[in-house]
Amino acid sequence: MRTGLLVYGSLDTVSGGYLYDRKLVDHLKRQGQPVEVFSLPWRNYTRHLGDNLSSSLCRQLRTANLDVLLQDELNHPSLFWLNRRLRVDYPIVSIVHHLRSSEQRPAWQNRLYRLIERSYLHSVDGFVFNSHTTRQVVAQTGVDLKKTPWIVAHPAGDHFAAQVDEAVILQRAMQPGPLRLLFLGNVIPRKGLHTVLQAMQQLPSATCTLQVVGSLQVDRAYIDRLYHIIAAAGLQGRVQFLGSIKTQALAQRLLESQVLVVPSSYEGFGIGYLEGMSFGLPAIATTAGAAGEIITHGSDGFLLPPNDPQSLADCLAGLAAERPRLGEMGAAARQRFLAHPTWEQTAERIFQFLRGVANP
Repeated sequence: MRTGLLVYGSLDTVSGGYLYDRKLVDHLKRQGQPVEVFSLPWRNYTRHLGDNLSSSLCRQLRTANLDVLLQDELNHPSLFWLNRRLRVDYPIVSIVHHLRSSEQRPAWQNRLYRLIERSYLHSVDGFVFNSHTTRQVVAQTGVDLKKTPWIVAHPAGDHFAAQVDEAVILQRAMQPGPLRLLFLGNVIPRKGLHTVLQAMQQLPSATCTLQVVGSLQVDRAYIDRLYHIIAAAGLQGRVQFLGSIKTQALAQRLLESQVLVVPSSYEGFGIGYLEGMSFGLPAIATTAGAAGEIITHGSDGFLLPPNDPQSLADCLAGLAAERPRLGEMGAAARQRFLAHPTWEQTAERIFQFLRGVANP
């Protein structure tokens, strides 16, 4: 099966969506399936719309020797009309991590994004969804999933092959001192780091500390806003920005932390939650999006209202004060991770699905 994958920029880009795409490509290649990656340059949204008029891109895809073309839905502004111009023999399957129009922003902007995304979603022949939530959101755009092949293939969290047992998790929870929080993800507004800082501002200084792991280069204006919050709240000694770090160093941070906190305003899935749970970290997320497909509120983590610093502060104060419960939740988080499919299992399910929709 000759497979194409169309993405923006490099497949090595650090994000959950790109990790998902990489794991799939790696699996296909290990099965002896050739994969050709088509890369479009990163530009702003308006300039991406111009890709639909690109004769060279249209020619490149028309002449590609493929049995199926995968497109990351992130690329939808470049493809919503171009897909209709292609008239190719092979099917086009969209990998949908989450819709841009699901994110929080002014209503008029989301109306525009929804219009373009809806046009794109109606231009493809099948779907790979990362969650049931994402599938439901796409169905709400009017796509008839009774007539269109699709699969829900959850991302995995076994990227680190974490080896921790219940005794380690319980002992870590009982260690004295401030609660050690870890934020994991690119530092952008959607991930809700400002909510964590605002919650910490409401708590005594001995309650918790925070380490932030993730790129600081995506949104510099947002970083400046965070530094202002930290300075105004006197949090300088309690918050540490580590930037993007290598896998081994990140694994050590996960092992040493006690709680993963990423209160995103929306998540199509949330691979970072599972990665934290693999180390026995209870995960604090929000009710917006698909985190509820991973986290059971009050058992292995918490699902809080988005943009609600008070609820988060109350949650953190409770965990800091009830260390036995923290340990129990950490052990439950590890068990939830162990029950989840691995990357190999997820990629194999997608492979079999693609074989069913690809040209014979």
